[in-house]
Amino acid sequence: MMETAAKEPAVWTRGRSLGETLEAYGIYVALVLVLLTAALLSPAFYQPANIFNILRQASALGILSVGQTIVMIGGGIDLSVAAVMQLATVGVAEIAKGRDEGVLAAVVIMLALSMIVGLVNGLLVTQRRVPPFVATLFVGVVVTGARQVYTQATPSGSLPPLIRLIGRDSTGPVPNAAIIFLGLALIAAIVLRKTTFGRRLYAVGGNAEAARLAGIPVNRVRLITYVVCSLLAGVAGLVLAGYVGYADQWIGRGYDLDSIAAVVIGGTSLAGGRGGIGGTLAGVLLVTVLLNLVLLLNLNVQWQLVVKGMVIILAVALYAMRRRG
Repeated sequence: MMETAAKEPAVWTRGRSLGETLEAYGIYVALVLVLLTAALLSPAFYQPANIFNILRQASALGILSVGQTIVMIGGGIDLSVAAVMQLATVGVAEIAKGRDEGVLAAVVIMLALSMIVGLVNGLLVTQRRVPPFVATLFVGVVVTGARQVYTQATPSGSLPPLIRLIGRDSTGPVPNAAIIFLGLALIAAIVLRKTTFGRRLYAVGGNAEAARLAGIPVNRVRLITYVVCSLLAGVAGLVLAGYVGYADQWIGRGYDLDSIAAVVIGGTSLAGGRGGIGGTLAGVLLVTVLLNLVLLLNLNVQWQLVVKGMVIILAVALYAMRRRG
């Protein structure tokens, strides 16, 4: 049936062309080359402190990109994620007022609100047939405006110490943020590869009409992806806030495009039906290592924008190549 016919990321098969091989493994080759180059350019790159710093830096973008991967495999895209990150961060700070006593309730409330944002995105896309790009961009603007009105553009709360502990501290040698990131990535990978929902998601992204004829509830599947993506965006916002140490009302600005770029260069198709968590992890690490290298080489911080721009251009170029293929 259609569920079992959905295509997951390709594995090596005899007779595969060079182009197909590069498409399947190019991101991993690129990551290895960047890691080798980084070691040559900066001896400090492989110092344990820097490696753990890279893991912390990658965690928020990684969590966000896992959610973006799920949406994009289903044929959608979410441009409201940065607004959700900001909403969750400012909301927790406003509710908890810097105290650990109220942090659990604050986190639960704001993650639930994040899921409601995803539900609105999903309903606009599935029930009102609004294009995902337009729907999520619109919702992101509304969420940002509502947050600004509520806080009068000057949030008064502060982060509880527990949130900072999650973003900055470690369990043994491994950063807490990285544990959360890798744990969520593992769960997502298992869901995509080993469950009925995962097979249905690839089928919906590959050919929604054929999936519908095969009895798959297309709208429900897509709706779930937007809810999950917004939930992970809320988590990513809190992890990033813990890392930077304060409740920045514009935290995660630009992470919407960063996450899309990481997902696309990791092999997930903008058209849906193809991709996976492994490639996304490699894409996130590639972006993070490049940004880290800019700092290690003492380059002007504006070079980070240049690097991000180059990554986005690369993502667009790879997508164009896959479409021609």
